[in-house]
Amino acid sequence: MSKCRIGSNCRIAESAQLLPPDGEQSPASIGDDSVIRGGTILYPDVVVGDRLQTGHNALIREETTIGHDAVVGTQTVIDGQCDVGDEVSMQTGVYVPPQTTIGNRVFLGPRAVLTNDPYPLRRGGDLRGPTLEDDVSIGANATILPGISVGERSFVAAGAVVTDDVPPRTLAVGTPAKHRPLPEHLDAVNAYR
Repeated sequence: MSKCRIGSNCRIAESAQLLPPDGEQSPASIGDDSVIRGGTILYPDVVVGDRLQTGHNALIREETTIGHDAVVGTQTVIDGQCDVGDEVSMQTGVYVPPQTTIGNRVFLGPRAVLTNDPYPLRRGGDLRGPTLEDDVSIGANATILPGISVGERSFVAAGAVVTDDVPPRTLAVGTPAKHRPLPEHLDAVNAYR
């Protein structure tokens, strides 16, 4: 842990692993007042803001940037090369692939899966993760396909499979997801905590 940059008032479990840099890599950097729970692994070239909270056994891979006040839940995997905004909450078992961009105040429900490979195990496909704009909510077990953009303040229902871009302030429901007007009670910015 001595090779990592750790802010003040952080609590890091003994079983957490802050991996040392190798070669040209930079040490991981953790902001003030963060809580890194047991079994969590942070790779080099990870930069997180103040007040990060991880669940147990979370994984944050290299070249990932996370803003302030983020939650990375138990068994969540951020697979590297991702940009994550402020006040983002990823619940248990979320998967975030490389090349993903997540805005501010985004909520990802349990076991939500983002994908980046349009042709798994095929050759010639470019990896492109999804883009989730500010104040997006993704329900439990929803799947977002590669390169999809989910517009600001949109809501993806639990279990939906999103195969097309979701316009701002839209509800995406079903498999494949169909777009509907966002109900008035859901048309709001996400409240952090």
